[in-house]
Amino acid sequence: MHTPTPTDKQRGAAKMARIAIKIENNHEPLKKPDWIRVRVHATPVVENLKKILRDNKLHTVCEEASCPNLPECFGNGTATFMIMGDKCTRRCTFCDVAHGRPDKLDADEPHNMAKTIAQMALNYVVITSVDRDDLRDGGAGHFAACIKEARHLNPRLKIEVLVPDFRGRMEVALNNLAEHLPDVFNHNIETVERLYKEARPGSDYQWSLTLLKTFKARFPGIPTKSGLMVGLGESNEEVVAMLADLRAHDVDMVTIGQYLAPSRDHIRLKRYVTPEEFKQYEIAGYDMGFKHVASGPMVRSSYHADKQAAACGA
Repeated sequence: MHTPTPTDKQRGAAKMARIAIKIENNHEPLKKPDWIRVRVHATPVVENLKKILRDNKLHTVCEEASCPNLPECFGNGTATFMIMGDKCTRRCTFCDVAHGRPDKLDADEPHNMAKTIAQMALNYVVITSVDRDDLRDGGAGHFAACIKEARHLNPRLKIEVLVPDFRGRMEVALNNLAEHLPDVFNHNIETVERLYKEARPGSDYQWSLTLLKTFKARFPGIPTKSGLMVGLGESNEEVVAMLADLRAHDVDMVTIGQYLAPSRDHIRLKRYVTPEEFKQYEIAGYDMGFKHVASGPMVRSSYHADKQAAACGA
C-alpha cells in the first residue's frame, strides 16, 4: 500500500483529511433538477485540444477542477490555462484541484502557453493558477511573465487573469503583476463570509475584497471581476449582501453559478438554486451598478469570459 508523501497529488478524502471542519459524506446526493444539464461526452475536437495541451506540458482548470462546461468550451476551441502546476497549497473543500507540495516553477511555461495560444488561434484567454503560498509573491511574477510572452507571440490577444488571493503578499504581488498588466483582473470571492471557514480554509473574506479594491485603486482603467457560487447553505439575503460588498469594493463584473459537488468528500451541496432566483440575483446586481452580471445555474467564472469583458469595453 502506497504511503502518501507531501509531493503526491491529494484529492477527495486525502485532501480533506487535515481541515478543521470535517466533511459529512454519508448523505444522499440531491437529485438534479431539469435545469441542470451537463454534457460529459468527448469529441474529436476535445481530444485534439487535450493533446495540444499535453504536448506543451500545460494544465487547464477546466480539467483539473472538473468543470461541467468543459465539453462546450473545449468543443469551441477555448480553454482557461492553469499555470504554476497542478498542486495547490490550499485545501478548499469545494474545489477538485489537487492539494500537495507544488513542483518548482517551469521556466518554459510562459513560452509553451504562448505557443499553444497561437496554435489554437485564440483571441481571448483566461490565465489562472493554483495557490502558491510557497512563493514570496504568490506567483504574481510568473503571471506577469506569462502575460508578457503571450502578448509577444499574439499581439492582438486579450488576457484575463483569475488570480489567487496573494494573502500576506499583496504589495509585492501587485508590484510584480504591474510589470505586465492584464486586460481584466479577476479574483473570486467564492461564497459568503459565514461559510469561509468551511469552504475556504486558509482564506479570508475581507482580504479578498481588499485585494480587488486595491488593484482597482492602483489601475483604475482595468475592469475588475469576481465570482461566487450558491447552494452551499447561504441565504438569498446573504448573496445580495455579498454583491453589495463587491460593489462597495469597486468590482465591475460578477459571475454567479450553481455549486456542484465534485464528490461526496467535498463540501455538501445543500440545495439547487432555481433559475428564477438566479434572475433575481442578476437584477439586484445591475441595480447596484455592476457593468455586467452573468447569473445562471451553469455559469462559471471563466464561462464566456470574452463576452463579459466586451460588455465592459475590455
